[in-house]
Amino acid sequence: MAAGGAVEPGPPGPAAVPSPAPAGPSTAGPLFRPLSAEDEEQQPTEIESLCMNCYRNGTTRLLLTKIPFFREIIVSSFSCEHCGWSNTEIQSAGRIQDQGVCYTLTVRGQEDMNREVVKTDSATTRIPELDFEIPAFSQKGALTTVEGLISRAISGLEQDQPTRKANEDAIAERIDEFIVKLKELKQVASPFTLIIDDPSGNSFVENPHAPRKDDDLVVTHYYRTLQQAEMLGLQAEAPEEKPEEEDLRNEVLQFNTNCPECNAPAQTNMKLVQIPHFKEVIIMATNCENCGHRTNEVKSGGAVEPLGTRITLRITDPSDMTRDLLKSETCSVEIPELEFELGMAVLGGKFTTLEGLLKDILELVTKNPFTLGDSCNPGQSDKLQEFSQKLDQIIQGKVKAHFIMNDPAGNSYLQNLYAPEDDPEMKMEQYKRTFDQNEELGLNDMKTEGYEADQAPQR
Repeated sequence: MAAGGAVEPGPPGPAAVPSPAPAGPSTAGPLFRPLSAEDEEQQPTEIESLCMNCYRNGTTRLLLTKIPFFREIIVSSFSCEHCGWSNTEIQSAGRIQDQGVCYTLTVRGQEDMNREVVKTDSATTRIPELDFEIPAFSQKGALTTVEGLISRAISGLEQDQPTRKANEDAIAERIDEFIVKLKELKQVASPFTLIIDDPSGNSFVENPHAPRKDDDLVVTHYYRTLQQAEMLGLQAEAPEEKPEEEDLRNEVLQFNTNCPECNAPAQTNMKLVQIPHFKEVIIMATNCENCGHRTNEVKSGGAVEPLGTRITLRITDPSDMTRDLLKSETCSVEIPELEFELGMAVLGGKFTTLEGLLKDILELVTKNPFTLGDSCNPGQSDKLQEFSQKLDQIIQGKVKAHFIMNDPAGNSYLQNLYAPEDDPEMKMEQYKRTFDQNEELGLNDMKTEGYEADQAPQR
């Protein structure tokens, strides 16, 4: 059963009209401030706009903010003091991501119902147990919770019930029965699955157990299909003629781009580098002269290896922190002593040292207000502080630990200080990928032999 276009409660959203009403206080600094309860200068902008319920003037409030470690968003809220009607929605202020994202959450209790959710206009929401689906672009974007998503769907189904009962009583009765099932989900009498599939890659579901792995939440990144790209208004690029091959090993290439922080024009440098005893990689670095933001990213210069690679290092000495390290986007990181796992695509591709990667992980935990801010659980804050202290001791060489890199694509690397001899503290294993790992890398549907014969009858 699908929830159709009329999912928003009440009439359509308000239409803004020119008005001499003063806007909110202007503040110096960036346009999108990080979301923080301690920032007193972060105030919404108020605009007088037309209420589409009573056609009198109401107030629209706009808040331009940035969710740390996620995206820039615009939160808007409308309220009418004459008729009491109100409406809220959220819009992504960032660009459409390179890949789509699919969150699969197994809801087992009331704690899961309170998870924070960012759902954009282009996201599709499904509950397989009820054969229920909210199609893309049938709802406005929202910053809510899992319970809020279900309540929103119930309100959308209930709003046209009086008309249905008058015209199509049988259909209205079936919808009433389905609404009862949705309300029972809010009690979490039995586990159910919530799937949010967003081709734009801008939706988000909170992991309350961060930085630990959430066994109930599966995050999958994928490449959009042609139909999904057309739905988002993206125009497919025409294939270009292949230029003559050039030797790029001794040349630094530059191309123009925009800074991801302030959106000012910047330049990205790209260089092909040969790592000894490994393979070629592509290093890209961006330095913004306007705001000083610097970023770097590493891409593998070769193909996906036939076998996956698992590298286990036993950290026994502070000198291990100086080992060069290449972490690809498909590599996950584990520290068993801390019960810690860093999933694929988190922190992106990096070419750094072991100390540099551990410090990035520490910064990811300590500077995230969703895990250490006012909104976190009291017990969770203590656990995260304990985790940060233990990780800091490992970085300083005071505690021995195991560092594991697991890359199904086989494109990650950890320096062997005894090369070309074996490193007594490092173990490298190669393994055959599972079906799920090949599916995540897009290899199951990839056909490199005989594909021309299959396409010939279609021409």
